[in-house]
Amino acid sequence: MTEQQTDILIVGGGLGGVAGALAALRLGQRVILTEETDWIGGQLTQQAVPPDEHPWIETTGCTNSYRRLRQGIRDYYRRNYPLRQELRERMLLNPGNGNVSRLCHEPRVALAVLEEMLAPYRSGRQLEVLLRHRAVGCETDGDRVRAVRLLDEETGQETTISAAYILDATELGDLLELARVEHVIGSESQAQTGELHALPGAADPLDQQSFTACFAMDYLPGEDHTIARPPDYETWRKYQAPFWPGPQLGWRDVDPITLEPRDRGVFHAKPLASGRPVSSFWLYRRILCKEYYPDGFYPSDITLVNWPHNDYWTGPLVGVSREEAARHVAGGKNLSLSLLYWMQTEAPRHDGGIGYPGLRLRHDIVGTADGLAKYVYIRESRRIRAEFTVLEQHVGLEQRGKLVGAAIFPDSVGVGSYRIDLHVSTGVRNYIDISNYPFQIPLGALIPVRVENLLPACKNLGVTHITNGCYRLHPVEWNIGEAAGALAAYCLAKGLAPRQVRGDATHLADFQAMLVNTLGFELAWPEYAAITPR
Repeated sequence: MTEQQTDILIVGGGLGGVAGALAALRLGQRVILTEETDWIGGQLTQQAVPPDEHPWIETTGCTNSYRRLRQGIRDYYRRNYPLRQELRERMLLNPGNGNVSRLCHEPRVALAVLEEMLAPYRSGRQLEVLLRHRAVGCETDGDRVRAVRLLDEETGQETTISAAYILDATELGDLLELARVEHVIGSESQAQTGELHALPGAADPLDQQSFTACFAMDYLPGEDHTIARPPDYETWRKYQAPFWPGPQLGWRDVDPITLEPRDRGVFHAKPLASGRPVSSFWLYRRILCKEYYPDGFYPSDITLVNWPHNDYWTGPLVGVSREEAARHVAGGKNLSLSLLYWMQTEAPRHDGGIGYPGLRLRHDIVGTADGLAKYVYIRESRRIRAEFTVLEQHVGLEQRGKLVGAAIFPDSVGVGSYRIDLHVSTGVRNYIDISNYPFQIPLGALIPVRVENLLPACKNLGVTHITNGCYRLHPVEWNIGEAAGALAAYCLAKGLAPRQVRGDATHLADFQAMLVNTLGFELAWPEYAAITPR
């Protein structure tokens, strides 16, 4: 057992964790950042998901550091890839030319840029990064978390790290359970929250959003890259949820907003009767576009598979034993490999044939032996019981009624915008995908009701199952983590507690001014965006 001490300990190296570290480092604090896998970057890297963003992202609606990340990704391609000249000069380059994002790109590129952003602080020993370290315990003293015990997954050795402030940037809010921080899991009821789309009956802690084991693939017609038949393939081949319009392994799914059945495959799609556009899956999350390069440089595009067909909703990851959660993760991975095997061997083709054996699993893109992302794509976490909880009433278009725009939060520490997007849940409920207004991130949602020095820095802030659906995406998670890191650093410098900052108008104004003037935060939306629902 070894011991270390730092000013701020950040457990979890995803987007929120990295952003929190950057804020604290810029404000002069010493930081130890730990990560369970061997890649930092969370959703963008270890989970392999290109950023889900809002339509104004190029000009407003994020922090300066998130804008630097986005620009760094584009510049990386311009510096290192043989782009055609007209693409190199394109200001708003979309490297993969996918249609889910204006910045579809490969996970390793985001990893390289994030490492570059942290590099100056690592060189000066202001920052230490511990990879392959998983939190296994917490030491508490009353209303404070004194230290976190971390297991080095390579050596089996434990390290105890104490810090004045601790940020929980884990994907599932692990420290909330380990430190017995008051928190919520799963779905609240309408009686509890008053939300239109909450559960009409009793709350269900085990009703959580599905997760996905993502993978990358390319396509080489005429070649055979069929993988070994997954062990549970036949089970998934026969499985059909009671609310789903076809088998899990099939081209039929539903439009998330209207719940209309739709048919689309890797290279083909049928238009919906309602007229809503539908694209092929190949273009959906394409992360490399071969047409951007000299003829023959790349034999194929590369696309990222994060589809309804490999969303795993047959069991939750929190509120169950570690062993059961591991079984569900294994099940999610098996589902993804079964989807690929089905596409290679049995899927109806766009040209009338059967199977695409030329679909090739790209292990190298995600950096794993099994070809699946290093960590499953997480949509829902444990959530703190906070001084303030964001409800559907604050942001949802329908529930806002005649009110125009989201609720105004005087303690805003950032902004975000995304639809309330809930994937199929482990309670076997279909999509809830509803319109909402661009919103603010209230400081009160980052402050636990009791604990003084632990702050949420990922998806574990004070939101509900419903509002988590719009606070969980890449730029919002970054902003949450950056605000948490800045708050910890500010409190250390001023000798204040987080709830004192929020509770005193002078301190709050000073903190918000620092966010804007020093770190480049945006605390409110321009009017044209604020009144435009997604």
